Amino acid sequence: MSSVAYRHLWAADPSGWRAAGTAWAGLTGLVDRRVGELRTADGRLRGGWSGAAATAADARLVGLRDELTSVAPVLIEVDQVLAELGGRLTVAKARLADAVALADAAGLLVDRSGGVHVDPARARPTERAGVAAARVAADLRDALDEAGAADRAAADRLDELALAAGTGWASPPPPDRPAPGAAPTLVRAWWAGLTPAQRRWLIGHEPALVGRLDGVPVAARDQANRLRLGVWREELLAERRRLLTRVPPGALASLRLRGVAERLAGLDALGGRLAGGGEPRAYLLGLDTAGEGRVVLALGDPDQADRVLTYVPGMGSGLDDAPGELGRAARVLDRCATLAPTERSAAVLWLDYDAPDFVTDATSAGLARDAGPALHRFQEGLRATHEGPPARQTVLGHSYGSLVVGMAAREHGLAADALVFVGSPGVGASHAAELGVPTREVWASSAPDDVIRGALPVDEMGRRALSGAAPLAAALAWPDRTGHELWFGHDPSDPGFGGRVFGSGRGGHTGYWDPGNPALDGMARVVLGQVVEGPTRR
Repeated sequence: MSSVAYRHLWAADPSGWRAAGTAWAGLTGLVDRRVGELRTADGRLRGGWSGAAATAADARLVGLRDELTSVAPVLIEVDQVLAELGGRLTVAKARLADAVALADAAGLLVDRSGGVHVDPARARPTERAGVAAARVAADLRDALDEAGAADRAAADRLDELALAAGTGWASPPPPDRPAPGAAPTLVRAWWAGLTPAQRRWLIGHEPALVGRLDGVPVAARDQANRLRLGVWREELLAERRRLLTRVPPGALASLRLRGVAERLAGLDALGGRLAGGGEPRAYLLGLDTAGEGRVVLALGDPDQADRVLTYVPGMGSGLDDAPGELGRAARVLDRCATLAPTERSAAVLWLDYDAPDFVTDATSAGLARDAGPALHRFQEGLRATHEGPPARQTVLGHSYGSLVVGMAAREHGLAADALVFVGSPGVGASHAAELGVPTREVWASSAPDDVIRGALPVDEMGRRALSGAAPLAAALAWPDRTGHELWFGHDPSDPGFGGRVFGSGRGGHTGYWDPGNPALDGMARVVLGQVVEGPTRR
């Protein structure tokens, strides 16, 4: 064991590497400004200069713009490399701390060079102490091996970037592109066949293509989508200007303007998170500002993680609501880090569908059915791009999002090891066996005061509505509820559904992520594949 390596890991500061990466990524703003200045200068020259010299100057300015533009993805890539190094060092330090704690519990000492000895002040040498010492020494080696592997991987990627700085960041790829709707495995094979320079060219010149392709690695999609953040913001600003100048005043115009303002606020909040406003690093896998807005964003790199959660939110979710929904995914991830600090976990907010806005919209399964192919393809993409041994994949749906997950699993199949439903109105199935994963890995929780537990089956709700009951009263007929049928099938939190149930405290329809709620612990333990305690009472 290297004593220097032990001391270095014990003293290492992973946050320093993350901060350095954020600083490198922050230079993309400077690059964008310089590109804009060159574009403006080129426009002025074209307006008042002609001839061979003008043509040569124009070509040179265009070349400079292209060179600067090609630097931006590299700056983001450096951020990714250093963030990944910081994350792996955090795990290695946690393993080191566990080993030292194990030594202390066994009456052993770990000296400053990493040597393991019996503590003469606490215990006499025994056969048991010898076994413990061997276990501690092995755990220390594992921690140092993890740190060494992380250091080598980061150094190799940075060396490659340094070499590319001299030979050229980017070069055009072959003309072939994946066909629309191509399977993620085919997309992954196409991407793997490109050189690093060709990939950077695509990221810089065709970010709209790269950013949305399931089967392209997470890091590349993040680079491409970050390059488009300014474009998406300009689209919303342009929409606001059109509404201010062309739409007659009135309630409808006011509603549309408010919607644009809310989407802008949501985009800006996500932009702050992407700029380094928290740990782990965020990866932008998709964004669309049209309509209510859509976004797919990961906390941590799913391609590198041991455990990956995909969270699908429910009714009322849109771009304006995405920061709050991301916070729910973050709370599960934080709980995973507490329960298993020596494992690497990532969480994805998947809001790539049109979520219903009102209860009346949520009584139809149409939007959930429409979302199924996209969720299926996304999960297949995570499987295709993951590096190393397969991660444990968990898909979690809340409220109407649980119907999205259930219907996607039943009708298309999901690349998932576990499914979790919280606050569910039914998942479009009558039994857990219909969902394509082992029934022992189908989990559900429903708070005792969640109003969704009083939701009538859709056919019964329709009969009550026709009989004159108010729509909301028909949809949420709490006093009359009996049995286990909800809007969209058998209640998945009923043991008769055939899956497994974990408990939740009181918190209504949205309290599952509240601190101290056992449901938060249950969700995290399912993600980790740990033992989950059932509810103490129903």
